[in-house]
Amino acid sequence: MTASSRELYKGVFPVAPTIFDADGRLDLDGQKRAIDFMIDAGSHGICILANFSEQFVLTDDERDLVMTTVLEHVAGRVPIIVTTTHFSTFVCAERSRRAQDKGAAMVMVMPPYHGATFRVPDTSIYEFYRGVSDAISIPIMVQDAPVAGTPLSVPLLVRMAKEIENLAYFKVEVPRAADKLRALIEAGGAAIEGPWDGEEAITLMADLDAGATGAMTGGGYPDGIRKIIDPYFAGDRDAAAAAYERWLPLINYENRQCGLATCKILMKEGGVIRHDTLRSPQPAIHPATQKGLIDIARRLDPVVLRWGR
Repeated sequence: MTASSRELYKGVFPVAPTIFDADGRLDLDGQKRAIDFMIDAGSHGICILANFSEQFVLTDDERDLVMTTVLEHVAGRVPIIVTTTHFSTFVCAERSRRAQDKGAAMVMVMPPYHGATFRVPDTSIYEFYRGVSDAISIPIMVQDAPVAGTPLSVPLLVRMAKEIENLAYFKVEVPRAADKLRALIEAGGAAIEGPWDGEEAITLMADLDAGATGAMTGGGYPDGIRKIIDPYFAGDRDAAAAAYERWLPLINYENRQCGLATCKILMKEGGVIRHDTLRSPQPAIHPATQKGLIDIARRLDPVVLRWGR
C-alpha cells in the first residue's frame, strides 16, 4: 500500500492503561470499560500495550490476550495502534504481523534497546525497522522516547521515512521536541505522514506550532486534549492556547507527579474501573498525591469523573 492510498491518522490517540484486579491479574471486563470510556470521551483512536500501558510487566500471553480482547471489542469503531517494541527484529516483526492480522491500524515501535547499556548503531536501527516493515503492510510509528536511551538523529529518521515503505509516523517526546519535529518536517517533506506529540501533552502547544498532527497522551482525559487540538486545527490558535492554559495544571500533574497511574486513578474515581492497581514492583501513588490529582481534575469536569456514575 502506498502512502497516497492509505488513510492518514491524526488527532488524539491516547494510550490505554492495562487494567488489573486487586491482586494484579488482568481484568478484561475493566479493560473493555476503559476502552469504551476512552472512545466516548472523544478519542480519534487508541494506542495499547505502550509503556503507559505497563507493557513491561506483561507476559507474552497476556500481551496477546489484551491485544485480542481490545481489537475484538473495539470492532473497528476507532483505529487501534498496537505497540510491538522488542529488542529482536524477529520478535518485533512477528508481534507486528500478528497485530496486523488481528486488525491493528498501526504499530508503534521504539528502537532496539535493553537495559542501560545494550544499544545498536544507526545501521542496525535502520535494518531493524526495515525488517519490521517487510513483515507488514500497515504503518509503523517510531517512538522517539528518552526511555530507549537511543539517539535518533533527524537525518536517520528522514532516511528511514523515505526508504522504508511503511515507516511514516513519529512520536517525538525527547527534550526540545518542537525543534526536532520542525526539523523532521522540513527535511522529510511528504515522507513524514504523521509528526506527533507525546509525553502527556506537556509540550503540546509548541509541538502543534511546529507542525504536529497527532497527540498521543495519557488515557484519562481525551476530551480535555480535544478542547486544545480541535480549535487549533480549525484555525483558532487563541482558543487552543486558552484551553491549553486551563488544562495544563492537570497535564503537568500527570507528567510530574502520577505518571502512568494517572488515568487509572481518574478512571477508578469516576467508576470506569474498580481497581487502579499498578502491577508490582511499581509502588502505589501516595493517597495525598492521588487527592491532589483528583482535586485538580474536578475543577475541569472531565468525562472520566462522571462516565461510570
